[in-house]
Amino acid sequence: MNRPNPALSANFVHSQWPHPDCKSHNAPLQCCLSACREESIECSKTGKMLLEIIGALVVGFLLYHFVFGKKDDTLPMGDGWWGPGQRRDDDNEEIRPFKIETSEEELNDLFNRIDQTRYTEPLEGSRFNYGFNSTHLQKVVSYWRNKFDWKKQLEYINQYPHFKTKIEGLDIHFLHAKPKNLPAGRRAKPLIMVHGWPGSFYEFYKIIPLLTDPASHGLSDENFFEVICPSIPGYGFSEASHKQGCNSVDVARIFYKLMQRLGFQEFYAQGGDWGSLVCTNLAQIAPSNVKGLHINMVFVSSFKPVILLSLVLGQYFPGLFGMSDVDVKRMFPIGKKMFGHAVKESGYMHLQATKPDTAGCGLNNSPVGLAAYILEKFSTWTDPDFRDHEDGGLER
Repeated sequence: MNRPNPALSANFVHSQWPHPDCKSHNAPLQCCLSACREESIECSKTGKMLLEIIGALVVGFLLYHFVFGKKDDTLPMGDGWWGPGQRRDDDNEEIRPFKIETSEEELNDLFNRIDQTRYTEPLEGSRFNYGFNSTHLQKVVSYWRNKFDWKKQLEYINQYPHFKTKIEGLDIHFLHAKPKNLPAGRRAKPLIMVHGWPGSFYEFYKIIPLLTDPASHGLSDENFFEVICPSIPGYGFSEASHKQGCNSVDVARIFYKLMQRLGFQEFYAQGGDWGSLVCTNLAQIAPSNVKGLHINMVFVSSFKPVILLSLVLGQYFPGLFGMSDVDVKRMFPIGKKMFGHAVKESGYMHLQATKPDTAGCGLNNSPVGLAAYILEKFSTWTDPDFRDHEDGGLER
């Protein structure tokens, strides 16, 4: 049997070694380990990139198939009844004045519930990363309990006329602000503004004067608006649905009927958060009535292949998809910035969408619990980095 020549074997190893330093007799093992580590790191990076691409493809397909694949430009008007019991066709269409009030009895009940709150210690150094920090919550509650001026707040809220009217079995609340200094011969444009969650008609209070009296605020008086801000059923002072299945299209139809009842055959619409979807649906069911639509939360209505490709390849070829450096920084790595963020910050949505009655039992009973639940969103949704602040960025 022929045995291998040791000299030839050594020469072969030395000639094939990738690094010059490894040609010494003492280095081959160390260099081999180093090369393996480098190769392992590269494989890890490649594997991670492939997982991100596969993940983006899977999510993109699911979004397209279940969410975006069946969108229509217009929607049928439909009809509905969301009041208690059987539908009644004798709905009173009266528009009734409404004033927001509270009583000493209600305030005393609130104060008692606040005083009976039991707090738990937050984890050390957790700040707002696990939700609303209970140490800062006690500071907020102390102000609410001892310094908040209820009388002043009620006067501020009631500065605009409020009303209620029955539509599809529900008592719908809305405020109606008209221009006070409308020039002779001019007509104000009717504008319906719809809030989202966690929000209410109150979020429009600072912009209403700019719309109804622009000249007094240093703005052009080319356009005057007559503003209608309804409360979505179940929000604020609007009655909640008594039936299952009331969705954004149904709410849009209710608000369409509200505008018709107010005498507006043509009008403009603006919405944020859920209000964006409601107003989009409003334009879809009544395209000839909605003269203009403005939303500050965009729901993608078409999912073209180029969008999917941008999610997969945008990080590596941003210029190809018109992405700026800021776009890349916000979106990628997509696993962390989009999917990871969605998983971490969307638990409330899944709970509210599947078990709202369970969550409602606790939140409706504890005003402090409800305050923490809502204010935490104002913190994180303003800036995710606020999770690392002791006060959640709420005092900025």
